[in-house]
Amino acid sequence: MMRSFPLLLAVLLLTGTGVRAAAAVNQDDQARTVVHILDYVSVDYPVFVKNGEVLDAGEYAEQQEFAQQVVVLLEALPRMEGAPDLLAEARKLQARIAEKADGLDVAALAKALRAEVITAYGVAVAPKQLPDLAAGNALYIAHCGTCHGATGRGDGPQAMGMEPAPRDFTDTAAMNVRSLFGLYNTISLGVEGTPMLAYSGLSEGERWALAFHTAGIHASKEDVERGAKLWKKGTGADRFTDLRALVTATPNEAREAGGKDHEAVLAFLVAHPEAVRAAAPAPLAITRDHLDKTLTAYRRGDRGQARHFAISAYLEGFELIEAGLDNVDPDLRKQTEREMMSLRSVIADNAPADTVAARIATINTLLDRVDAKLSGDALSSTAAFISSLIILLREGLEALLVLAAIIAFVVKTGRKDALPYIHAGWIGAVVLGIGTWFVASHLISISGASREMTEGFTALLAVVMLLYVGYWLHNRSNSKAWQTFVKGHVMAALSKRTLWAMAGIAFLAVYREFFEVILFYETLLGQVGPNGQQAVMMGIVVAAVLLVLLGTAILKFSVRLPIGPFFSVTAGLLALMAVVFAGNGIAALQEAGVLKATFVKFINVPVLGIHATAQGLIMQGIVLALVIAGALVGRHRMRVLAAK
Repeated sequence: MMRSFPLLLAVLLLTGTGVRAAAAVNQDDQARTVVHILDYVSVDYPVFVKNGEVLDAGEYAEQQEFAQQVVVLLEALPRMEGAPDLLAEARKLQARIAEKADGLDVAALAKALRAEVITAYGVAVAPKQLPDLAAGNALYIAHCGTCHGATGRGDGPQAMGMEPAPRDFTDTAAMNVRSLFGLYNTISLGVEGTPMLAYSGLSEGERWALAFHTAGIHASKEDVERGAKLWKKGTGADRFTDLRALVTATPNEAREAGGKDHEAVLAFLVAHPEAVRAAAPAPLAITRDHLDKTLTAYRRGDRGQARHFAISAYLEGFELIEAGLDNVDPDLRKQTEREMMSLRSVIADNAPADTVAARIATINTLLDRVDAKLSGDALSSTAAFISSLIILLREGLEALLVLAAIIAFVVKTGRKDALPYIHAGWIGAVVLGIGTWFVASHLISISGASREMTEGFTALLAVVMLLYVGYWLHNRSNSKAWQTFVKGHVMAALSKRTLWAMAGIAFLAVYREFFEVILFYETLLGQVGPNGQQAVMMGIVVAAVLLVLLGTAILKFSVRLPIGPFFSVTAGLLALMAVVFAGNGIAALQEAGVLKATFVKFINVPVLGIHATAQGLIMQGIVLALVIAGALVGRHRMRVLAAK
């Protein structure tokens, strides 16, 4: 079963002109060719040479030829600064093959050299984007089925009499030694001396899609389903951290590293590569890793770095599973969150390293409990539905109350021409929120600290605008004051600062939560698995309907009120939301590490922005004082107006 390297290159090498020809080839292509050859050696040599005995003389000669080609190609490639002596290692590999060394020994040498070549020359070994598995199936039918068969057994209508026979992709033993990257190279470069041609006419993405499809043919449905459950528990998350780690691993390597569980996880990820990007790595794994880094940095005296990792342990990991944990054990969520916030205070107080270590040990114990709560099978459909419902209701209620108040105002005052501005504000927030999520997921990394800072500062800015609009409304709650205003310049007033303030509030109220809501739903979808995704979507739909109904009820009730009570109720609602936003804004900045969190004995009511920290309560007290002062000033102005 001779599978010589592309014939032209082999002839040039064997006739002594290989160095000159290779020098003319693009460096990237040369390096990729070396990787391709080494991949074949690592897979095929152990099959034909065992215990120093050659089982197939023709195949053994081919392995010697491959080893010679690697040496010649590396001689032509420039030496990369800082890289190992690749040429010396290639000659060692060549010598071991000449000695008929044990197959596993030679395979290990070939794999190690392959990895060093990839690193030294920056060979791209992973797809630039997620492969389209549906396209891979269509491509297989169009280009491969006639030889390899519809089910991949190598029994296609053109397979009769082929020498060698087409690869049987259902042969588990043969496929277990092949990586996705190896399959991609075979599809890209072909196998000279066989009917397997190079599919260079296909795009890179199409070749990767075809590689993923063929790699998944031999995996059983049971293994894929078991791998899905294991992946949700975090199994393999430390190994399959990105697409590169996925495509360079063989099933045998996965099993050697983590047993049959890792092999099953690999089978699942081959069938669902999007899971690598969506859950790489698992939130709790990030939390534990960053806590370890916190202690390491603190022990070496780098308090600033330790604080950074303590903050990211919460924001980049634990925060993303809070919604799911709230559904099963809200008290555990609160306790863990409080301990993680307290860790920052211990670091800021320059406590002994043993104290910091003890705090981290306490947190890890709590995380073990969290893991136990969440590490069962995927959440039930009912739990998934409730979690999804609560996320949108909780995060959307604040924005709804603000939007309902300002929409009711413009409807009540006959200024429906202002509605497009308000709608433009919240629609713009949705569009920008989706754009922010896309950028964070696909283009650049937006840290959890940046998320919380954005939420915190937009909340505080919204407080200022809410106080302004609320004060403006309160000053017109008296019917005489309103009539005087209407007779004056209502059109001019609303077309300037007040109108834009309302549009700005609509934008800020929605945007401050929208990006984070998307992240919560991404994490929840990962928790529930494929079977629970419909329940999550139903939760979103029901929550959206409830929000619409609630908003409609508020509008109908509000516009039926007399003008005086209407303005008072609307102004009071906006004042209340200003207090809530103030508390939540401070809490977000504390989570981001911008402000210190000093916990006090007080009630904890997040829905009202009360988070039982001195800083948050003081800010809410200041806003409340401003509201009261504004109300008193407004009442005084009304009395003056009434006396006229």
